[in-house]
Amino acid sequence: MNRQEFLTAMEEMLELDAGQLKGDESLADLPWDSLAVVSFIALADEHLDVAVSPQRLAQAKTIGEVLALVADKLN
Repeated sequence: MNRQEFLTAMEEMLELDAGQLKGDESLADLPWDSLAVVSFIALADEHLDVAVSPQRLAQAKTIGEVLALVADKLN
């Protein structure tokens, strides 16, 4: 899975329009809640076989910072 495919999966997860996420969006401006956090952790585990630390994820402020947590596994 590459970066764009992962962003597309995140858009679906957050119920956003296709092409809306680029990476610099603030999580505060998105429907980023506890369900989104759990969904992201599951998405990373299922598609990238990455165990994301909830503590590190809680520190993220942008989509780019969230992506950085799984960047090593994106093609």
